Amino acid sequence: MSDNLVIIPTYNEKGNILDIINKVFTLGGYFDILIVDDGSPDGTAEIVRSLQSKYPKRLFLEERSGKLGLGTAYIHGFKWGLKRKKYKFFSEMDADFSHNPEDLVRLRETCINGNDLAIGSRYVKGGAVVNWPKDRLLMSYFASVYVRMILWFNIKDTTAGFKCYKREVLESIHLDEIKFIGYAFQVEMKYRTYKKGFKIKEIPITFIDRVIGESKMSSGIFKEAIIGILKMKFMKL
Repeated sequence: MSDNLVIIPTYNEKGNILDIINKVFTLGGYFDILIVDDGSPDGTAEIVRSLQSKYPKRLFLEERSGKLGLGTAYIHGFKWGLKRKKYKFFSEMDADFSHNPEDLVRLRETCINGNDLAIGSRYVKGGAVVNWPKDRLLMSYFASVYVRMILWFNIKDTTAGFKCYKREVLESIHLDEIKFIGYAFQVEMKYRTYKKGFKIKEIPITFIDRVIGESKMSSGIFKEAIIGILKMKFMKL
């Protein structure tokens, strides 16, 4: 029986969504999928609906109106899943194959083996990034260094978006108090998990830049992350 809810936020992912869903469902019976679509004008949600009869009671769709932010999409998904007692684990994953779906198995097993949060990490030994331009790779790497310097917690890939949480972690975090909605959301969730004393482990992954579709990164998201880390340091958690 499935015990891991894989939450995939989408916006204009019609070129990837069919293949990513089918691939996850080849991994065995542990995984259900929740797509949180932010009103994609390209028909992403319609493709998901067309697959629901193929995967009854395993593929779910939540539609929202407009782009409301990555963080709010995940929080929406967490709350949806926490209402359903069957789920012991909650995974975050991109729709564009930058995260290898097969690594979902390793993330889940890492949590089963005594960890509360498993992070698919580009920057631990054995991790790698493929097809990123050098300037973006350096920006991402030094962003993680910056976060560690400001917040003083020893996670190498602080902005990673490929993760698996135990239910207990999400139940302990006040999701309505999460401040950030862009990439700073990923840091904030890790930081709150760390501050509550949960056990965190990074496992190496190979991150591959998307081939189909456009990146959602923007200067506004990057600015939120830089300024947000400073604010985070002084938040009462």
